[in-house]
Amino acid sequence: MPIPLIIDTDPGVDDAVALMLAAASPEVDLRAVTTVFGNVPLSMTTRNAGRVLALAGRADVPVAAGAARPLVHDRAERAEQWHGGDGLGGRASALPDTTAEPDPRGAVAVMAAVLRETTEPVTVAPIGPLTNVALLLAVHPELAPRIGRIVWMGGSLGAGNVTGAAEFNAHCDPEAAHRVLTQADVPVTMVPLDLTHRCTAGPDWVAALDAGGPRGHELAEIIGHYRAAFRARHGVDAVALHDAVAVLEAIRPGTLRPEETPVQVACDLGPARGATVPGGEGPVVRVALEADCDAVLADVLERVGRLG
Repeated sequence: MPIPLIIDTDPGVDDAVALMLAAASPEVDLRAVTTVFGNVPLSMTTRNAGRVLALAGRADVPVAAGAARPLVHDRAERAEQWHGGDGLGGRASALPDTTAEPDPRGAVAVMAAVLRETTEPVTVAPIGPLTNVALLLAVHPELAPRIGRIVWMGGSLGAGNVTGAAEFNAHCDPEAAHRVLTQADVPVTMVPLDLTHRCTAGPDWVAALDAGGPRGHELAEIIGHYRAAFRARHGVDAVALHDAVAVLEAIRPGTLRPEETPVQVACDLGPARGATVPGGEGPVVRVALEADCDAVLADVLERVGRLG
């Protein structure tokens, strides 16, 4: 039986790859896509989610808008330099626009409804800031036992990508990350930069995606801006598929090799804000630090290629 899946996202180029990956994978039943602020403002992430689902042929999946800002302290960071001003590498207007309006109940209510209505444990895959998931756990603690696990792309045990200490999704809302990673009575797998920066797709991968059909071609076009930004920043012609790595683990548990440890989140206002540090007290988090990245990239490419 397919695993019921909710993806919470802030599209975002690598988010688009992750959504297409989920749409192409029969192992999961994509029940809802909820959106959060992050790479671009909430209005854009919500519309982008609908457009990517329409591109994937899954306009039937409900989309619901969630948090437009963090739980406590607002922040100025966006990621337009990586994802383009529209969040999809300047290609948002080229995608099929969905005619469906976002679910008026909002992200937390939609996630709660999925949890109530599904008899099987639900996997929640947040691939942006953890604000919506923290709110869900705070407002509906009675539904936590219905979550099979949370697979989050975020955090870093080494260098960050916003500051020297903090990864973007954790830095966007450290208080939400603290709530989910240190207080949630739910199994959590954290997929940090330490791993996702090693799973980078090169020119041959992008060319194969482009040649895979009209949907693959459009996704390759979306990746173009992100690829150029990665090359300018790191001097390598490649793209890091951060979110797709996490979603593949949600689809196929055991893809990544985690280590169990508590993780603390720095919520002070100093230079360490948003850092995710192993150790201390609290629930154990499964931190994925090892994977066969060649196999991961091949699997993502093969699955997305099914969409044509």
